[in-house]
Amino acid sequence: MPTKTNPLSRYGESLGLIAVLALLVAVFALISDRFFSASTFNQIANQVPALAVIAVGMTFVIITAGIDLSVGSVLGFAGAMLGLSMVDWGWPLLLALPLAMLAGAFCGFANGWVSVRFAVPSFIVTLGMMQMARGLAYLGTDSQTKYIGAPVEWLGAPIPGIGISWAFLFAVIVVIVGQIVLSRTVFGRYVRVIGANEEAATFSGINTRPIKIAVFVIAGALAGLGAAFASSKLASVDPNAGVGLELSAIAAVVIGGTSLMGGRGSIVGSFIGVLIMATLETGLAQIGASEPIKLLITGVVIVVAVIVDAWRAEKMKRLKP
Repeated sequence: MPTKTNPLSRYGESLGLIAVLALLVAVFALISDRFFSASTFNQIANQVPALAVIAVGMTFVIITAGIDLSVGSVLGFAGAMLGLSMVDWGWPLLLALPLAMLAGAFCGFANGWVSVRFAVPSFIVTLGMMQMARGLAYLGTDSQTKYIGAPVEWLGAPIPGIGISWAFLFAVIVVIVGQIVLSRTVFGRYVRVIGANEEAATFSGINTRPIKIAVFVIAGALAGLGAAFASSKLASVDPNAGVGLELSAIAAVVIGGTSLMGGRGSIVGSFIGVLIMATLETGLAQIGASEPIKLLITGVVIVVAVIVDAWRAEKMKRLKP
């Protein structure tokens, strides 16, 4: 008879992350009497949509044992295309958003194709794309902020009576769809197999090249969607948008339990990682922590997450026969 899977074992890692998030909330609630409130939680929710969707794409890339350092700059480039099409060409958001996502997907395709075709580490390829996409962002905006206004502002505005934004709701939908794709589809299974052992995946008949390119395309397209979410906060596009966002995305994904070695990860875990980082940032701001202290604490959290990931990988090696 087939053995039943223990739900606590199956979802233990996500439950552990939720416990960490709850502990973080409890600590800040004790330190600051303003933290445990609906307005604070709405603030946290409304600041994460861009990072959340980028973390979804980054999760797919990292599970294949790749890395994408260009997503912040790709967001800036996609935002420039969004501003150019809406402000200069008069396009509505329904046309401008697909263009922005297409621009991001093109950058992602270039990353994946060069990395796969010429066997160049994705770290190097995406480092180059980080510079190129940022340059394109400056060219597309003439190095100036473009004000869009109401046509995009509604995405980031709190929904009356609820407090959270449409951008957050859409980001949650992306997270759910991403988790379904990763855990319930052949594509998702191939992504994990390639990250765990690409050579074995090739010998088993899996064509790894299109899968490895596809994860970068996904990451680029979601960076384009993130550009719309980021633009909605200030109702404008800024060529400097997304600077450093790739590091935040990688940190959130690693905190969420995705292995930098590849082969293991969860979209839901990455989303909880995003919430942990946003809660940490908001809590530190509320207690009046200086910027250097915030950077120091955030850096420590990231290093601890990487150490835990390395410890897990070593433990799994020892358990293998």
